[in-house]
Amino acid sequence: MNKQSLNECWTVRRLDGDGEPVAVDLPYDAMLREPRNASSLGGHNIGWFEGHDYEYRRELELGVDQIERRMMLQFEGVYHKAQVYVNDVEVASQPNGYLDIIADISDVVHAGTNVIRVVAHAADQPNSRWYTGAGIYRPVWLLSGGERCVMPDGVRIRTIAADRGLVGLRVIGSRPGTGTYVVLDADGHAVVSGDVPVGSDSDISGEVAVAIPDVRLWDEQTPYLYVMRVSYGDDVTETRFGVRSIAWSADSGFTVNGRRVILKGACVHSDNQLLGAESYRESEERRVRLLKNCGYNAIRSAHNAASRQLIEACDRLGMYLVDEYADCWYIHKTCHDYASYVESRFERDLASIVTKDYSHPSVVMYSIGNEVAETAQKRGVGLTRDMTACLHRLDGTRPVTCGVNIFFNLLSSLGFGVYSDAKAEREAENTGKTKAVGSEFYNNLAGLLGDTVMKFGATLPGCNAKTKDAFAAMDISGYNYGIMRYRRDLRRHPDRLIVGSETFCRDAAAFMRIAKTNTRLIGDFVWAGIDYIGETGIGAWEYEDYAPKDGPEHGWLTAGAGRLDITGSPLGEAYYTRVALEHDPGPYLAVRPVYQTGSHSSSAWKMTDALRSWSFHGCDGLPASVEVYSNAARVRLELNGTVVGTKSVRDCVARFSMRYHDGTLIAVALDGQGREIGRDELVTAQESTRLEIFPETGEPGCEQSATVPTRGLLHLRLRYTDEYGVWKPMEKHEIQVSVTGGMLKAAGNGAPYNPDGYLHSTVRTYYGQALVIVRADRGGTLVVTAEDGSDTATYIAEIAGEG
Repeated sequence: MNKQSLNECWTVRRLDGDGEPVAVDLPYDAMLREPRNASSLGGHNIGWFEGHDYEYRRELELGVDQIERRMMLQFEGVYHKAQVYVNDVEVASQPNGYLDIIADISDVVHAGTNVIRVVAHAADQPNSRWYTGAGIYRPVWLLSGGERCVMPDGVRIRTIAADRGLVGLRVIGSRPGTGTYVVLDADGHAVVSGDVPVGSDSDISGEVAVAIPDVRLWDEQTPYLYVMRVSYGDDVTETRFGVRSIAWSADSGFTVNGRRVILKGACVHSDNQLLGAESYRESEERRVRLLKNCGYNAIRSAHNAASRQLIEACDRLGMYLVDEYADCWYIHKTCHDYASYVESRFERDLASIVTKDYSHPSVVMYSIGNEVAETAQKRGVGLTRDMTACLHRLDGTRPVTCGVNIFFNLLSSLGFGVYSDAKAEREAENTGKTKAVGSEFYNNLAGLLGDTVMKFGATLPGCNAKTKDAFAAMDISGYNYGIMRYRRDLRRHPDRLIVGSETFCRDAAAFMRIAKTNTRLIGDFVWAGIDYIGETGIGAWEYEDYAPKDGPEHGWLTAGAGRLDITGSPLGEAYYTRVALEHDPGPYLAVRPVYQTGSHSSSAWKMTDALRSWSFHGCDGLPASVEVYSNAARVRLELNGTVVGTKSVRDCVARFSMRYHDGTLIAVALDGQGREIGRDELVTAQESTRLEIFPETGEPGCEQSATVPTRGLLHLRLRYTDEYGVWKPMEKHEIQVSVTGGMLKAAGNGAPYNPDGYLHSTVRTYYGQALVIVRADRGGTLVVTAEDGSDTATYIAEIAGEG
């Protein structure tokens, strides 16, 4: 069907207020614009934002010729419990905030002005354990076609035999008939063509085998994409796809194109950091690119269905994706979450996910849930079997997993469950936050006792009995924080494949050690790849410098649990990950902030607060904790030409305690015979200080000297450096940002404690850095200026085209 953007010219208003509608373009996260306060019913789960119900409206002008065609609206995501009206007729509803809404409006539109109205509910708090945003936060499309047209997602492609370039093509149309196809390579050249039967909505056609000559295969190293162009009637539909085979077995583990692949993954929530829930092509591609740079080759969409833009970015950049269905089944984790719907809707929900994912090579696994203690119950085991069987019927080409917290399953069976309907109701009533309940209690416990509490708990007697039946009902067993069970369970269950569906950062090296000698351990997904809004403070190591003890609790905004902070800046842990996951051998130097001498909060989800800097002016003689990430046997540390010491590397880390002095810090990696095999260097910045503004390397669609795409997003980093570009993390300033030729979408820093939020034109630096996101206008020149009262930095770029 013809696809037309409907992302402009909307208005939005609160349903529970008398305010005037506000003109907006989509995607638009209404919750991000709400106040944050201690009376937020969603509390720390959603970053202390208020939750409300919203009405979005848009007029749609149609000509006489248009209303004679079949017409549909497609919403890629509305949070949540959405109701869609056209000319006051309800045409669709969707309680799930992460799934498509497709509404046939052919019979309710007329020539002239039509009114689209969407109601999104978010006042029913708490309804999630993380920040969800609210409203129409993903793109919207008008789809139209003639008497004979291809239906939405009606072109479905699967690989039959990768080595022979053989793919299966199935087409679903508005009515049965015969169409034609042509396969285009990445350069747009036709490589094969033919006829294809087209089935109707209720009568799906047979599959046609298409052989692609001299096929180029898709994987994480060479993400080659073809285009399938299908013509039917006057309709032309193009679908990008990759040719790749995946397989899983006890003998070979997980393979892509016949080659064993270890999934080195990161969990990500649905939000796009400073943009809140809003999903844009550039922001989703940026997330994938940043994670790939850290050594990850896989993403787990936690704990909801992935956006189309995220999946397409994974296709383009070569990132494997595990698409997850839900965070709850029939036991509520929060009072108003999706648990009321799962058992009655899972078949249609899973069908929606499969339809979206089917032709995408990056999607390699489905996950049916996360930490659902129902898997310890007979009813839940049955639901596991039913969901797995449903996915096998819909798509037999991908395995099914479920993230099971083994320790939580045991606690649940003993009557000490983390989640229950009663606890969810109690949490909803406990707006005064006098007592932590549910997952918050166990997150706090892990923060106090460290990461061992859940990992050791998973080894206790009884855990196997409360997980084995559910694991037997899925293809690959998902272990949340179960690394201490891997070796034992691989021996005990010789046919079981295991994926670390949720893990701690510090365990990456240990995981790789086990996985390299056990093919049935197929992957690891750290919590989390990038910091996210909500679950505030669970992974934050913060000092009073940035999180004052007398500050209000609702000043906390993010979890602080990412290897990259909320602005996408890599922390020391990101460099540890590169080495531990064998992306490269290192070495990399990182230093805990020398001047932060006070106490800090602690968390199981963080292994260090070290930064890639040796610029701490005024700290001469203070104790310094230095970390070196390397796969070498030993590391020698030198400061200003003097050897500080030599240490063995354990689990890819060597730690040194020393005194800070300005100068040059060098780490020398040594092999078992004491020969140098690599080195890294950090230097102290000069006294001069300047403010820099620059686009990130590899910014999607934009180089430093290139034009900015029309209406495209640009991420610009603000950083304090010396005259040679050396970062100065001790610089704390407030910066004023102005934009011409575009609009400021967001400005923020990496601090988990952030009372300011991301929607102001002033931004404070965090360890000398901040990020601004701008959206270019149509044509002209984009100018972004940053001023701190004593220094000014400017970025200028031409905007491509008139759009």
